[in-house]
Amino acid sequence: MANSLNHEMMNEHQHGHDGHHDQEELRQFGFWIFLMTDVILFSVLFATYIVLSGSTNGGPGTELFELNGIIISTFVLLTSSFTSGLAVLAMHQGKKNALINWLIVTALLGATFITLEVTEFMTLVHEGATIGTSAFWSAFFTLVGTHGLHVSIGLVWMVALMFQIKKYGINPVTIRKVNIVSLYWHFLDVVWIFVFTIVYLMGVM
Repeated sequence: MANSLNHEMMNEHQHGHDGHHDQEELRQFGFWIFLMTDVILFSVLFATYIVLSGSTNGGPGTELFELNGIIISTFVLLTSSFTSGLAVLAMHQGKKNALINWLIVTALLGATFITLEVTEFMTLVHEGATIGTSAFWSAFFTLVGTHGLHVSIGLVWMVALMFQIKKYGINPVTIRKVNIVSLYWHFLDVVWIFVFTIVYLMGVM
């Protein structure tokens, strides 16, 4: 009787563990679907920008771009992708404090990028380029602003994750979340490389 009870309890525990594992896999799958919708979103925004890139309505255009500032922004964001990778490495090594510290560095770099982008937008508006100035500037602010919004969401997500890791440590749930937020961050870096190339470099040339 005791052996039968123990066997039943072990089966229930195994069942619960498998269910939890399946839930984690389902959540990861959900994130991949979200990422694919984001790929479609940015593809549409890039296509719209390319089509409208010459529609300045006789007003200012790409001559307002300050490439030096954009290069600094690009360097900051790409560096944050590297530190995000270091956070994942620290996690796999079981180093909780190092993981949190690298996430802090990544978040600070991301916040710096957003600050530089907001400064750029304010400068453009001051020089007469607003989202309503022309179709070109509408497409520009929508594309670059959508990327900036995604970075801001990533920052909030990262800060919330830091508190969770601080409280619960490194466990299967936080491991999944760190992996996902790191992948999301790398995705935003890839999108920014396209923004930098198509919007700024091609615009200046």
